[in-house]
Amino acid sequence: MPDSAPRSLAGLLASSRTALAEAGIADAALEARLIVEHYSETGRSEAISTPGRIIGDAAVVRIEQALKRRISGEPVYRILGFREFYGLHLGLSDETLEPRPDTETLVDALLPHVRATVAKGEGACRILDLGTGTGAIALALLSEVERATAVGVDVSDDALRTARRNAEALGLGSRFTPLKSDWFANISGKFHVIASNPPYIPTNDLAGLQAEVRNFDPARALDGGADGLDAYRVMAAEADRFLAPAGVVGVEIGYTQKHAVRQLFEAAGYRTAEARQDIAGHDRVLVFHR
Repeated sequence: MPDSAPRSLAGLLASSRTALAEAGIADAALEARLIVEHYSETGRSEAISTPGRIIGDAAVVRIEQALKRRISGEPVYRILGFREFYGLHLGLSDETLEPRPDTETLVDALLPHVRATVAKGEGACRILDLGTGTGAIALALLSEVERATAVGVDVSDDALRTARRNAEALGLGSRFTPLKSDWFANISGKFHVIASNPPYIPTNDLAGLQAEVRNFDPARALDGGADGLDAYRVMAAEADRFLAPAGVVGVEIGYTQKHAVRQLFEAAGYRTAEARQDIAGHDRVLVFHR
């Protein structure tokens, strides 16, 4: 671990990588780079062009503190306070789920529907993001389609504040409306796309999750009830009242839940428009038409 004296950028990167690797961190090189670059306010270009650049005491201390937190088990993106998602810089907070690459599969699946709605000349595509958290899904869709608006729903005031800050920082604040609601309780109007990455971990499985998830992601965003399907039951039963003609409902699922979630929606009168796997080849997304 680096000492508190000024150090070169290359030296800090190397010693930080070694400290994380010795602590058993799987992606030690990547995480060392993220920590050092963030707290030294440098980037890949500086690491290549000026590896001998001296980093001052204050930045070195911050790097030391961040490394200690990571070695103690805190996820690197929680330490940094942000994570990249679909090319967007999203701030995190205590009550937001850390957006992960698997969820980008849902954005990819829904984008054609957002674009098709706009292309039909129906005006702006209206998106409802249930359990918005950081706003990741809604903001990713808005960033790709200018003629789209979104309502981001959450029961957490902390999450809604975070989503609003993210929207404003990305220049999307005028098209994003955060709304406190327990699923559809406070929703009105019709939406062309209803999206959600809901809690889907069975309650009894929470204790077996990786410590980084179990101890740092909010339990409310993980706990899907006894069988992990509580949120899907609500959506299958209630989404129709808020779905525009030819609208779609897109949900992220646990990799073993494809058939159960499909049955819930099909029993409620939907048909499966698409099923997608994530980058690891696991079932991850279902899209339904009424």
